[in-house]
Amino acid sequence: MDKLWMRKKDELFQEFGTSMRGLSGEEAEQRIEKYGENKLKEGKRKGVIQVFFEQFADLLVVILIAAAVISALTGGIEGTIVIITVLILNAILGTVQHFKAEKSLESLKAMSAPNARVIRNGEKVEVPAARLVPGDILLLEAGDVSAADGRILENHSLQVSESALTGESENVNKIAEIIEKDELPLGDRLNMVYSGSLISYGRAVVLVTGTGMNTEIGKIANLMESAQEKSTPLQRSLDDFSKKLSFIILGICAIVFGLGVWRGQPMADALMFAVALAVAAIPEALSSIVTIGLAIGTQKMAKENAIIKNLRAVESLGCVSVICSDKTGTLTQNKMTVQKTFTLEGTTDTDDVDCNRTPYRELIVTGVLCNDGAINGETQIGDPTETALLTFCRKAGGNEGDIRNTYPRMSELPFDSDRKLMSTLHQIEEKYLMMTKGAPDVLLARCKNVVENGTTREMTQKDLDGILAQNQAFSSQGLRVLAFAKKEIDAKRLLTLEDENELTFIGLIAMMDPPRLESAPAVGDCRRAGIRPVMITGDHKVTASAIAKEIGILQEGDRAMEGSELEHISDDELRGMVKDISVYARVSPEHKIRIVRAWQENGCIAAMTGDGVNDAPALKQADIGIAMGITGTEVSKDAAAMILTDDNFATIVKAVGNGRNVYANIKNSIQFLLSGNLAGIITVLFTSLLALPLPFTAVQLLFINLLTDSLPALAVNMEKPTGDLLNDKPRDPRESILTKDFMRRLVIQGGMIAAVTIVAFYIGMGVSDGMACTMAFATLCMARLFHGFNCRGARSIFRLPNNPYSYGAFAVGATFLMAVLFIPGLHGLFDINDALTGTHILQIVGLALVPTFIIQAARVVRGR
Repeated sequence: MDKLWMRKKDELFQEFGTSMRGLSGEEAEQRIEKYGENKLKEGKRKGVIQVFFEQFADLLVVILIAAAVISALTGGIEGTIVIITVLILNAILGTVQHFKAEKSLESLKAMSAPNARVIRNGEKVEVPAARLVPGDILLLEAGDVSAADGRILENHSLQVSESALTGESENVNKIAEIIEKDELPLGDRLNMVYSGSLISYGRAVVLVTGTGMNTEIGKIANLMESAQEKSTPLQRSLDDFSKKLSFIILGICAIVFGLGVWRGQPMADALMFAVALAVAAIPEALSSIVTIGLAIGTQKMAKENAIIKNLRAVESLGCVSVICSDKTGTLTQNKMTVQKTFTLEGTTDTDDVDCNRTPYRELIVTGVLCNDGAINGETQIGDPTETALLTFCRKAGGNEGDIRNTYPRMSELPFDSDRKLMSTLHQIEEKYLMMTKGAPDVLLARCKNVVENGTTREMTQKDLDGILAQNQAFSSQGLRVLAFAKKEIDAKRLLTLEDENELTFIGLIAMMDPPRLESAPAVGDCRRAGIRPVMITGDHKVTASAIAKEIGILQEGDRAMEGSELEHISDDELRGMVKDISVYARVSPEHKIRIVRAWQENGCIAAMTGDGVNDAPALKQADIGIAMGITGTEVSKDAAAMILTDDNFATIVKAVGNGRNVYANIKNSIQFLLSGNLAGIITVLFTSLLALPLPFTAVQLLFINLLTDSLPALAVNMEKPTGDLLNDKPRDPRESILTKDFMRRLVIQGGMIAAVTIVAFYIGMGVSDGMACTMAFATLCMARLFHGFNCRGARSIFRLPNNPYSYGAFAVGATFLMAVLFIPGLHGLFDINDALTGTHILQIVGLALVPTFIIQAARVVRGR
């Protein structure tokens, strides 16, 4: 069934075993058995239980579960309960996020028409769209949605909107004739119709050639299944970090356990040491802190017209290095607009056109009268090209309603895709004038005269050459051109096709789907932020290149490439040249995925914007897919990780800035958690190596990690951005969180907190082992609460924006700690054995302040 656009009708009937009488009911049922119903198949979905248990497939989580089991076996049931509770809450959160994910196939299914009109046994019948089969004779007319792919057998001025599949904003005029071309992009297959396309004008008889998964939409559904969701840089970095941390923790725990047994400690006591160390080392709140930090970023972006469906996509924005953008409706306004006019008096921009001036009056009136469009308030009805002419009339100071009332239509020759003309008859100043519009090459071939300075004269070869040159100039600028002419008719009568000869040329009107006003500044911001903008569209190369040049995407030295060229190069070749190509035109869904993958294979984080069904697979393949909320199809919205509620490309730039800030805050939160945990590890290791009593119990460490740690870490996530984040280049997505600089800060800060904790432990040892444990616990808590201020940013706290959440987190954490230390009823739960005196409290606070004082003093000096 290849190259159906080249097949003759008899060949098609023979291949599909049918005729103009259609299939018999019996044959249709047999084909249902052979081809299946006209539905999109759905892949096997994971169940809730499977997804829930997958949340535990993490090495750090496994270590925590083991620690909980050991804690329960050795009598520490409270610690077991707390650990298991935290893990279950995290698993529930992950499961909920999974089932909020894509429903793209359901949306694709919803695009299918519920019923279809067909010819079976020579009679017109209506059948459920799901029962259509290859070989059926399908009847389409204006307002229908094609329920299958098919080849047009009879065409009656059929116009189809294929924008969701091809990305083109204009309706497509269909034909029934054979097209003699071996290679033909989907958008140029004028004798074919495709499932999900809207019939906007005319009617046709169509041979069904593809149903279900064998349609173009079915191919997209298959691509949706094969397109791989990319894990975000943060996910990859956290996975890498988790593995490294897990091996370090296991190694240290094994050493501590071995040392304990070698020294003659009971096996259970040595195991409890190891468990305590594991609990001290693992940042139990890390997953929750990261999730909440992303959620905070999500809420902020929602207020700025960017809805994030996948939380981790927030962070991906921070290191996006290329944005592959659809043209229609994303960078452009998705409505045709008149840009220039041409008469024999010259070329004029629309801003300088006056409806009441002689060179333009007749051109505008012709555009209004030879027109089936309408504008009711804010609603435009009809072909976008025709409504653009009406809008142009209004902009030039005219009123299309008054013009139509003054010169009512008496007869017409509707537009036909074969002759590419439309004509209407009107009485104007006691004359019967036929107004004609159409394709310039066709209309000019029928012109005998021209209008110049308000008078009619015979067309010369110089006139014709000048008009053709101007038409070519408009076309090279990516403009769609219509020609307008008139002819005096002898009487009020029905027009005939013979009347569309010996016309008088009036002028040309050139139009395009113009860029959004925000597009050029947004593209400039992208380049300033080190992000490469690329246009990928189903539109024509000339049109796409013109728009791309205007808004700054296509620059000196950049290339534009068509989908037909992509077909003849390998993935390796594309990967090598992708950085030189800024515009891709006439592309298919498969091409879009190849382009995104080529950027990804070059080590780039690729974002893809789009609004059509044809964009969905690439939206899913991209590191972050961005759909349009107003003009976007449900399929594209479901496939995307982010939706722009204002359809504004500039909103992406704001989102990138927010994404960079979110990552910075998350990294600072991780620094806070790990430096504090490192302090706990060093303290436990120190006491273990010197055969001293255990400095903390498992429950005390959980209290530190989950309560006094979590609140300051959350406050860090609320930090406002400092400086212009868009002046920085995207970070390297391969960069691990555990960079040398990051590790150096961890060791220094964690070491200082551990040092003051050990000093407090020794002070407590002067009283008792229980007091040593209490002093160490309280000092570590307070030091980590103070340390929350250090982790707000790299500057001193005197140069950071005000963050009331940070002060609130310190106050709440300190209150929790005081409650544990001074409320007798909590002493048993948190293993507080000795009461603290005022002197002890001063010692704890004084020691806890030392690391923060040193860090802040160093930053003040460095800042100066």
